Amino acid sequence: MKKSIVILLALMSAQIQAQLKEVAYTEGTQKLKGFAAVPAKALKQKPGVLVLPAWFGINQHVKDVAQELSALGYHAFVADIYGVGNYPTTPAQAGERAGYYKSHPEEYQKRIKAALDALIKSGADANNIVVIGYCFGGTGALEAARAGMNIKGVVTFHGGLGKDAARSNVEIKPKVLVLNGADDPHVPQKDIEAFEKEMRDGHADWQFINYANAVHAFTEKEAGNDNSKGAAYNERADKRSWKHFLLFLEELFPTK
Repeated sequence: MKKSIVILLALMSAQIQAQLKEVAYTEGTQKLKGFAAVPAKALKQKPGVLVLPAWFGINQHVKDVAQELSALGYHAFVADIYGVGNYPTTPAQAGERAGYYKSHPEEYQKRIKAALDALIKSGADANNIVVIGYCFGGTGALEAARAGMNIKGVVTFHGGLGKDAARSNVEIKPKVLVLNGADDPHVPQKDIEAFEKEMRDGHADWQFINYANAVHAFTEKEAGNDNSKGAAYNERADKRSWKHFLLFLEELFPTK
């Protein structure tokens, strides 16, 4: 009996793994390589979730997130922001390339829109999209809202909140969920206050959740567990934030 259960679980796992497919697409002249996870049985609204990676680009974590969302009935797509030939191999390179897109938000928005189009092409309903992001990708999720993209919601996991003060606050139409480490040194109080003002100025439907004893990268197991480094995995914050995210999705796309 136990052996049959193990075999069944292995087959189910293999099926989920097989759903993740590499997708070649472009933005301008730049070749991009994302990953699509198409659900075996999509929810009735055919909702899609665009997943924006952290500063090093696509890793196993965001692939796992896409696969898990697919298993729940969502179309998911992992975006390639940097493009073929531009993937960082060192923290210095990652910082430089992520920094470029943070200081050139219009370029970041173009890359996000290209991935959004790829998600829709994979089968998601164009009017039922959520954008989520981790760290640098969390900043991108907010940029998708700031750009006025046709999306239902944005979710940022330990993402940067700041934007150039010279940029005007605009109307924010999608629902916004910020999942933040209460002790994250990369999200200073001034950025939180500016973000809250931005949301109020934009008449947004927003939520901001802090997780105790959590710093930057609290969902990334590869970050280790030393909070003194400013970035570390926190199992409790990871699990709680995922549940809050699923609650957010259920509100947007009711399954009952």
